[in-house]
Amino acid sequence: MLAINMADVVNVLNTCRPYLIGFGVVFVIALIVIIAAFKMDKAKRKLIRSEAGIAILLALVVVVNMICFGPMNSMISLATGNGTISEETSAEATDLVEEIAEEGIVLLKNEDNILPLADSNKLNVFGWASTNPCYGGTGSGSLSDAYETVTLLQGLENAGFELNTELSDFYTDYRADRPEVGMWEQDWTLPEPTADSYSEDMMNNAKDFSETALVVITRVGGEGADLPTDVSQVTYTDNSTEYKDFEEGEHYLQLSQTERDMLDLVCANFDNVVVVYNGANAMELGFLNEYDQIKGALWCPGTGQSGFNALGRILSGDVNPSGKTSDTFVADLTATPTANNFGSFFYDNTEEFNMTQVGFTGEEEIVAPSFVNYVEGIYVGYRFWETAADEGLINYDESVVYPFGYGLSYTTFTQEMGEITESDGQISFDVTVTNTGDTAGKDVVEVYYNPPYTNGGIEKATANLIAFEKTETLEPGASETVTITFNEEDMASYDYQNAQAYVLEAGDYQISINSDSHNEIDSQTYNVPETITYSGDNTRSTDNAEVTNQFDDAAGDVTYLSRADGFANYDEATAAPASLSMSDEHKATFINNGNYDPSDYNNDSDEMPTTGADNVLELADLRGVDYDDAQWDELLDQLTVSDMDQLIALGGYQTIAVSSIGKVQTIDCDGPASINNNFTGTGSVGFPSAVMIASTWNKDIATAFGQSIGKMADEMGVSGWYAPAMNIHRSAFAGR
Repeated sequence: MLAINMADVVNVLNTCRPYLIGFGVVFVIALIVIIAAFKMDKAKRKLIRSEAGIAILLALVVVVNMICFGPMNSMISLATGNGTISEETSAEATDLVEEIAEEGIVLLKNEDNILPLADSNKLNVFGWASTNPCYGGTGSGSLSDAYETVTLLQGLENAGFELNTELSDFYTDYRADRPEVGMWEQDWTLPEPTADSYSEDMMNNAKDFSETALVVITRVGGEGADLPTDVSQVTYTDNSTEYKDFEEGEHYLQLSQTERDMLDLVCANFDNVVVVYNGANAMELGFLNEYDQIKGALWCPGTGQSGFNALGRILSGDVNPSGKTSDTFVADLTATPTANNFGSFFYDNTEEFNMTQVGFTGEEEIVAPSFVNYVEGIYVGYRFWETAADEGLINYDESVVYPFGYGLSYTTFTQEMGEITESDGQISFDVTVTNTGDTAGKDVVEVYYNPPYTNGGIEKATANLIAFEKTETLEPGASETVTITFNEEDMASYDYQNAQAYVLEAGDYQISINSDSHNEIDSQTYNVPETITYSGDNTRSTDNAEVTNQFDDAAGDVTYLSRADGFANYDEATAAPASLSMSDEHKATFINNGNYDPSDYNNDSDEMPTTGADNVLELADLRGVDYDDAQWDELLDQLTVSDMDQLIALGGYQTIAVSSIGKVQTIDCDGPASINNNFTGTGSVGFPSAVMIASTWNKDIATAFGQSIGKMADEMGVSGWYAPAMNIHRSAFAGR
C-alpha cells in the first residue's frame, strides 16, 4: 500500500517549477498584448487576440510536453506500466499460499483428540471475527483487491463443513465491516455482540445443529501503529453501554469483556469447544486452559488470499498440521522485560528540536524527538523465558502458555540423536525421525545449544536455536534421517564489554534436540578445549570484516538486563525510564531536519567532484567489475548534478533512467506479502504473513515463496521489491 508523504509530493512538483514559470511569463506577455490591442481597430484587435491565444496554447502544449518528458517522465512511466501476471503463474502462487497455510497453522491444544472434526460435518462458528477475519498485515502488508479472497467461513465450507448460518447472519447484522486499522487511522474496536443478545432460541438451535462449537478470536496489526498497550488511550467503541470492554490499563492482546462473556456463554452450552486465534501477534492465551470445555485450539496468523482453505482442511483432517510457534506465548504480557520500555518516549526538554511537517493525511503535525531503551539486551523472546526459568527468576509453567517452537500433530513421532562429530570446525550429527502414530505427517527437528556461563561474564542464554530441519511427509511407521550441520563458531557469544568481539569460550556445550525451546528430547556434550576470540585478522568464516563495537556512544545512562546472580538487576533494568530529559552533551550533537544547516559542513578545502565527463562508459559495461575498480569512479564522473539530484528526488518505487551512463529506468513494487504496483493497480496474489511463513519451519517453502515472487516480478517487468524484513519481535505489541 502506497504511503504518501506530502512533503515528498511537494518536492516532486517543485521540479516542474521552472517550466511553469516559463509558461507564466508567456501567459502574462500574451495577456498584456491582448489588453494593449483594445486601442487598435477591430480587424487588428481580432488578429492579435487570436495570435496571442494561439501563443498561450502552444506554450501550454510545449510546457506540458517538456514536463511529461522531463521531470514527470518517470512518474508517468510508473503509472502506465503494462506488465501483467499470467493466469498460470497466479494459479501456482495460489497453490503455494495454501501450502504455506497448511504447514504454518499451529495446533496448540487437542484434548481427547477432538481434532480433526471427522465425526460430523456440521459446525457452529461463534465470534464476530469469523465473518471478518485477519488475512494479513496493514499498509504495505495488505492484500490486493484484484484477486478473490477466500473468507474463513468459505474455507470451512470448501472443506465440506455445513455451517450454522443463523450465527453468521447474526454477526453480519451486528456489523458488516471491520473497523479500520491502517496507515492513516486506527479504530481498535473489537465488534462482538453482547452475551445477552444471543436469544435462547438461537442457542437451542445451535445445540440442535451441532454438538461442536468453533470460536474465532482475531487481532489485527501492521504498518502504521503499534498495538495498544492501554486500550483506554486509543479510539475504541465499547460493545455495551453497561460495561467497558477494557478497563483503564488493559491491553489489546487480552480478551475483551464481551469476548470473555461470549466464551462463558459458549462453554456453558457446549462441551466440545475449539478456539481459533487468528492474528500474527502473540496474544495472551491463558484463557484456553481456564475452560474445561475448550478441548482444541489452533493458531492461525494472517492466511493471505486463500489460506483459510487450509484451515478448513486441517479441521476436517484432510491435512495434518505441522506448524510450530514462531513466538513465545506468555500468560501476562505486562510482565515481560520490554513491558515498561516499549513505544515512543518523548523528551521533556527538546522543544527547540520540534518540527512541523505535512504528514500522511495532508495535515500539519508536530514531530518531536523520542527514544526507547532496549534494556533487555540479548534476553529477547524464548532466550529470556528459558534462561529466567533456569536461573529461578520465574516459574515457567505459570509464565509461559506455549513455548517457542511448540506445535502438536494428529500423529506421534520419535526422534533419535546420533553421535556428534566435528571436522574442520563443522559439527554434524544425524537425527532419525519416525512416525509412530497412525496418520501421515511431518515433524520438525529443532537443535539448541546451552553454552558454558560464568556468573557476571559474557551474557549468554541457556537456550539458543542453532539449526532446524523439517521432514518430508512420513507415512505411519516410516522414518527419515535428517543430517544436522553447523559451524562450531556459530556458538560464539558476543562480548560487548571486554573483548568487544565474538568469543567461543572454553568449556562444555550442551547440544540438544528439542520438541520446543523448553522440552528436551535428547542431548550430548560438546567440549571446546580453548577459548577462541574472533578479533583482528581472526574473524569467523561468515564475517566479511572484523566484528567489533560500533555504537558505544549510544549506550546511554541505562542499566541493561544481566543474567549475573540470577538476574539480580531485573527490577532496576526493566523499570520505565528514570528520566525523559536529553543531556546537554547529546543536545550539543543532536541534528534533525529542524536544525540542520548544510553551510555548517562547508569546508574551503572541499573540491567539487567531476561531473558531466565524457568517459564513454555505460553502466552495463561494469557488470561484474570489482567494487574497487577505478572504472566506477570514471562512470560516476559522467553523472551531472541534475542526474544525481533526480536519482534521489525521484527514488520512490523506482530508479529513473540516466542517459549519461546508459542506465535504464527500473520499477520497484510494494510488499511484503505480495508484489503490487501501487500506480497501475497491477499486483499479485497475497501470500500469508511472514509470521505464518516462519511458523512452517520449512526452508523449502520459504524459498518457494521467494521464487514465486521473483517469477511474478519478472512477468510484471519489476526489478525491485519492498520485501519482508527481519524482526526480533521484542514485544508482542509491535505493529510492523
